[in-house]
Amino acid sequence: MSASPKDSQAAAPKPALPSSTMLMLRDDAQAGLQVFMVKRNYAIDFASGALVFPGGKLAEGDSDPRLGSHLRPGKLKAELLPYALGAIRESFEESGLLLARAKGSDHFLDAVRVQKLDSWRNPLNKGEKTLLDLAEAEGIEYAVDAVVPFAHWVTPVSMPKRFDTWFFLAPAPADQIGSHDGGESVESEWINPNTALSEWEAKTKTIVFATRMQLVKLGRSSTSNDAFKAAMADPIMTVMPVLDKDAPGEPHLRIPAEAGYGITSVPMSRVGM
Repeated sequence: MSASPKDSQAAAPKPALPSSTMLMLRDDAQAGLQVFMVKRNYAIDFASGALVFPGGKLAEGDSDPRLGSHLRPGKLKAELLPYALGAIRESFEESGLLLARAKGSDHFLDAVRVQKLDSWRNPLNKGEKTLLDLAEAEGIEYAVDAVVPFAHWVTPVSMPKRFDTWFFLAPAPADQIGSHDGGESVESEWINPNTALSEWEAKTKTIVFATRMQLVKLGRSSTSNDAFKAAMADPIMTVMPVLDKDAPGEPHLRIPAEAGYGITSVPMSRVGM
């Protein structure tokens, strides 16, 4: 008996929502390479309580062609510009770190100037304002030229909530501190990638699989300069994990060895830990 239209519709995978994530980097004299991370609010339905990088779904305004006059030219491919802008916006909304310059300046906005723009964070988050609104009102341009693609992951087709996510590296503006927004995120910290992984192993932090893999990749670099060089040299392979229900013991999530993470399989019981 053939499947009914209703059955076919039920079996169709959910669309993967375009999203982006920012790994903002700095160097610390004692800890070495550090990345800014936030702890998600426990009330949020996805990755609640987990340590993550600032990020989220793209907003309609992230692809506004009028933003072209508010960007510093760079090597980023045109199709990645909305994702890079989304990562810049999400980082500002969730952490107060704004990768931008005053029009015509060669320097990132300083902490004093960014603090004066803090009132924009909530309207941007709610979709009441856009990046174009902010740029036009405040005379700034977004430093997409400083953003480097790092990874591209797509949620497996079997998952009820799916994302098509680009991860980007960016240098943290020197005197901007960063702070969680108190809404989507309730804690924040600068942390060495390998320290974060050690704390996950010790079960003192919750870090989901995709985030852990980016920490593994990032943790191979000792400095932010090393991380940027590696990201620019390594080709990016789109990773869509596959659920292997026939794996011994329990189902496993598998990723291709060619993705370069040094890990190809993880038990489902450890995916969301």
